[in-house]
Amino acid sequence: MSQIPSTVHLVSPTALTSLGTGILVALGVPEDDAVLVSDSLVTADMMGHASHGMLRLPWYAARLRSGAMQSVTRPTTVVDTGALAVMDGHDGIGQVLTSLACDDAVRRAGAHGVGVVAVRNSNHFGTAAYWTRRMADAGCVGILTTNSSPAMAPWGGKEKTVGANPWSIAAPGGSHPPVILDIANTSVARGKIYSALEKGQPIPSDWAIDRDGAPTTDPKAALEGIMLPVGGHKGYGISFMMDILSGVLTGSSFATGVVGPYVPEGSSGCGQLVVALKVDTMLGDAAFGERIDDLIDSTKAVPRAAGVAEIFYPGELEARAEAASREAGVSLPDKTFEDLRTLAGTCGVAFTIADPDGAAA
Repeated sequence: MSQIPSTVHLVSPTALTSLGTGILVALGVPEDDAVLVSDSLVTADMMGHASHGMLRLPWYAARLRSGAMQSVTRPTTVVDTGALAVMDGHDGIGQVLTSLACDDAVRRAGAHGVGVVAVRNSNHFGTAAYWTRRMADAGCVGILTTNSSPAMAPWGGKEKTVGANPWSIAAPGGSHPPVILDIANTSVARGKIYSALEKGQPIPSDWAIDRDGAPTTDPKAALEGIMLPVGGHKGYGISFMMDILSGVLTGSSFATGVVGPYVPEGSSGCGQLVVALKVDTMLGDAAFGERIDDLIDSTKAVPRAAGVAEIFYPGELEARAEAASREAGVSLPDKTFEDLRTLAGTCGVAFTIADPDGAAA
């Protein structure tokens, strides 16, 4: 496959969020919910994770238009035991449901030390780090799991039945930005392959195999083939367990029953499990802050291997990238930029993305 690098547009994050909000409102999403969804996508772009950024908005729009995802999110609580609750999302917007679940888990943790909220019948929620960071900012260790449509085969198999099933853990960072781990259990998140396709770039040969089982650098062939697990059988095992937590345990769909966000029709059926552990209840905020500072500082002070300029703790690179993007703007590949222009036109929304200097992009 011939790869042709795309043009990159540098745009204002504020303008990009406003554009996304306007598009979602035009599709019937309440304004507060539209702002939340747009902010989650733009934040992913700013963190350097375009795979979970605005390239996904046209996918969401298609699902809203088909009715596969409800524009107005109306969850119901089906179990409430105090520290633990189960929410039925009724095919609402994933970001809205996850926001409610995380806030509720933090509230329950404030009362019980731990709060657990399971979500069934949800949708894609963007990047998991966006949500666990909010729990860390609220003084909790936040844990979030979700399941996804089949992306890889079970270890030893040759048919896709296992999702990437990403998960994230975040903790307050003391005097540093929060510590955040956000990973998929495939070699990379499938969205990174979509991002490479958007940019016209090849992918590493160890990300996926094509339909014939051969390693491929072609993102299109990779998406039509099978993604490889991270860490061999270990990645498959972790992903299987995340499907238990997110799908089987929550009462939502699992394995081949989950529909991906890039599919315009069909209930997603994905589920999420949110756990919030109140730091102050367990140890005390001040003591935890001192201990996490010690862990971070001692880790970053480890002698570096040849050619390594700095050691980073989990989430540090994303925090720096986000800060830089807020100043310099968000980089969008040409295809994403044009897809947003087309989507805005079909929604009757003015395409007014501006670069950080205020000029039309």
